[in-house]
Amino acid sequence: MPSTMRRPATRPSAVYAEGRLPPAPGAKSLRIATWNINSVRLRLGLIGRLARVADPDIICLQETKCPDELFPVEALAKLGYPHQAFRGEKGYNGVAILSRRPIGEHARQPWGGLGDSRHIYLEVAGGIELHNVYVPAGGDIPNAKTNAKFAHKLRFLSEMTAWWQDRPANARRILAGDLNVAPYENDVWSHKQLLDVVSHTPVEVDLLGKCLAAHRWIDVSRRFFPEPERIYSWWSYRNRDWRASDRGRRLDHIWVTPALDPQLLGFYILKGARDWPTPS
Repeated sequence: MPSTMRRPATRPSAVYAEGRLPPAPGAKSLRIATWNINSVRLRLGLIGRLARVADPDIICLQETKCPDELFPVEALAKLGYPHQAFRGEKGYNGVAILSRRPIGEHARQPWGGLGDSRHIYLEVAGGIELHNVYVPAGGDIPNAKTNAKFAHKLRFLSEMTAWWQDRPANARRILAGDLNVAPYENDVWSHKQLLDVVSHTPVEVDLLGKCLAAHRWIDVSRRFFPEPERIYSWWSYRNRDWRASDRGRRLDHIWVTPALDPQLLGFYILKGARDWPTPS
C-alpha cells in the first residue's frame, strides 16, 4: 500500500514498512493508499486495520467484487471514510475511492471494450484529479490470438494510452491502482524467468511504458527508489514461505503528473499487510 505526500530533503530510508507508518507531516498533506482488496465486503476488517496502521486520507480499492447496491457505505463511513465513489459489478472487477475529505462527482472510461468496472476518477483536495485504475490481469498465456483475457489486457492498455495522449499533461493529476504490469527488471524476482510470464512480457512492458510517456507521468516509487533497487508490491499465494522465497512483483503503482512532482514527500509499501489474516 503506497502513499504519497510532500517530498522531504532526503528520500525515505526504506521502501517497505512492516508496521505503523510515520505520521503525515501536517494537516495539508495528502496520503493516498492503493490496494487490490479482492472483495471489499470480505475484508472490511482489514480496511479498518489499514486505516489505523497507515492513516491514509484516501484509499483506492480495486477488485471490490461488489455491485453498487450492496457496497458497504455505512460500514466504511464508520471506519472514517464518509466520502465514497464506486463502480462495481456482480462477481469480479470493481473500483472504489474512499476519502476522509469531500470529493467531487465521479466519472469513468470504459477502456477495453467489455464495459467492466475498472476505472473511476474524480476531484480531490482542491483541484487534484485522482484516477483509480484496475488493469486486467490477462490470464496465464501471453498470446493475444489464443487468450482472450490477454487480448483484453492489451486493448485496455492501448486505449488508456490513447486517452491520455489527448489530454493536457500540465494538470494536477494522480493515477493509482493495480496495473498488473511489472515494468522494470528489478520489479520482478527474476527478469529472465518471467519474460514469458504474463505481467512482465515485453509487449506489456512496452505498452505500459507508452502509457507512462503519453501523459508525462512520474512513477512515484521509482522517483524515490530508482533502478536497480528491487521493489515488489505483490507476493504469490503459492509460496508457502513468501518471505523466504521473496518471489515478488511490483504490480501496484502510483503515478503523478509533473505539476505534483515538487510536492511528493514519500512512498511506502506496507509489506507487513501480507501477513494479515486472509490477505489480499
